[in-house]
Amino acid sequence: MSKKLLTLALTAAFIASTATFSMAAKIKCTVDGVEGDKVTMTCEGAGDLKAGDSVEVKAKKGKAIEGC
Repeated sequence: MSKKLLTLALTAAFIASTATFSMAAKIKCTVDGVEGDKVTMTCEGAGDLKAGDSVEVKAKKGKAIEGC
């Protein structure tokens, strides 16, 4: 009985820990400048970010140009 409870508790702890890592904040930003490897952006709600935080940036996709 105690083995089942221990397994259940460890499983719940694992699920809870992976769920917190998968949640990410979505912040809208505008690129102000690019110099080599450095990109300067202005972001709404950037107060949650700290220096050294890892971020993922996705560029806005443009529409396809059709024609001859």
